[in-house]
Amino acid sequence: MSGRAVGGPAGESAPVVVGVGASRGVAVSEVVELIEAALAAAGCADRPVRALATVTAKSSEPGLIGAARRLGVPLRAFPATALAAVRVPAPSAATAAAVGTPSVAEAAALLAAGPGAQLIAGKRKSVPRGGPARATCALAGPAVTDNGALTAGREGAPAGSSPAADIVMTSPNPSRRGPDRRTAVIGDEAPEREPTGTKETQ
Repeated sequence: MSGRAVGGPAGESAPVVVGVGASRGVAVSEVVELIEAALAAAGCADRPVRALATVTAKSSEPGLIGAARRLGVPLRAFPATALAAVRVPAPSAATAAAVGTPSVAEAAALLAAGPGAQLIAGKRKSVPRGGPARATCALAGPAVTDNGALTAGREGAPAGSSPAADIVMTSPNPSRRGPDRRTAVIGDEAPEREPTGTKETQ
């Protein structure tokens, strides 16, 4: 059974997972504005966001934690080795050297969306005023079969369980993009602080 990009009646309300990468010190507003722009550009502004996802080394970045809290969704963290195993359209040697995986945003989105998920929108950089881009994001979701059913495609997320920790951040007024999550589900130990001088993750 073949799959195609999410679209049509079955895919219009399917949840979206947002993979995010960030440089140290990125502002919450820059991350949220990037996500909102990516969702709008992909025609997904009205679809629910299920989670944000990133590499473990960036999971303690306040800008990403704050963005997840503002959206009212969990921030899922994956080890670099798990992300490196995911096939992506444009792997980056610079990102691999910086954080141990050639892709953060696209690979994290695919892995968090589940086995065989497909990219809805590839990596996109933020466009802050008066400074360099400090965040990237990509969108992923389930595939749609030829008969219109939601399923898993064959893009990049491997089958089987994924080694990840859910860092659930909640807000007193969570966005309607995602459910109001109240219980923290932690699977891994909190990552140590990243050394200074790390390049922007992608």
